[in-house]
Amino acid sequence: MQLVANLTMMFTELPVPERFGAAARAGFEGVEIQFPYEFDPAELRRASADRPVVLINAPASDPRGSNGRATDAALRAEFRQGLDEAMRFAEALRVSKLNVLPGPPPPGQDAATTDAVLGDNLRLAAERMGGIGVAVVTEAINPWDVPGMWLNSLGKALSFLDGLDEPRVKLQFDLYHMARTEPDLVAAIATAGPRIGHVQFADTEGRHEPGTGTIDFDAAFAALHRAGYDGAVAAEYRPAGRTEDGLGWMARVPGWFGRV
Repeated sequence: MQLVANLTMMFTELPVPERFGAAARAGFEGVEIQFPYEFDPAELRRASADRPVVLINAPASDPRGSNGRATDAALRAEFRQGLDEAMRFAEALRVSKLNVLPGPPPPGQDAATTDAVLGDNLRLAAERMGGIGVAVVTEAINPWDVPGMWLNSLGKALSFLDGLDEPRVKLQFDLYHMARTEPDLVAAIATAGPRIGHVQFADTEGRHEPGTGTIDFDAAFAALHRAGYDGAVAAEYRPAGRTEDGLGWMARVPGWFGRV
């Protein structure tokens, strides 16, 4: 596994371009950025110093990023335009994964339409991003942090992916969100198994660094090993204080990753 830092939520004491170097100095092997679109991709590329930028999100329709564009039947054209922008950034930053958020559908849109629109948009994303070597994931997000999120539990996400029947689209599995929606996180990892395409983590319920909540990260990473996941794992949490002051959990990473 490869440990990466989410630069949208971490190292926020610094301007975004300076967060790349801070993450590298802290020991992270790469980064991800939720929404890089307000920046010049060439500037971000220079700031990365060719360190891996593992994942970005497809453009969203609101500043917070919760809505996405992928479930709204009235925003099909905007979603396609967002893919153009995502491809431009992905190529510039040499991104390997794109997360398409299944944000809340508009009021009054029925479930069948929402599933169909999300499915069409994910197939389109898989086709277009696949052409430049970028994998596509979509994410289940707990309904307390983001009310109305269309894929708001593991069961709903996996059922949707089964119906989608598009092997190029996998699940972004966030330990924080899954610990909030699933009664047994280890069992949830086993259930998702080979459909996991990306992993993020924070402790629950505060969404801070590991050790501040109730998740058994030793058990969770052991379950990921058993499930055969060997990709990037992103720290995507809100530091309880200054980012560098809360990195003591990183001493446990070699054990989590099976490097000892």
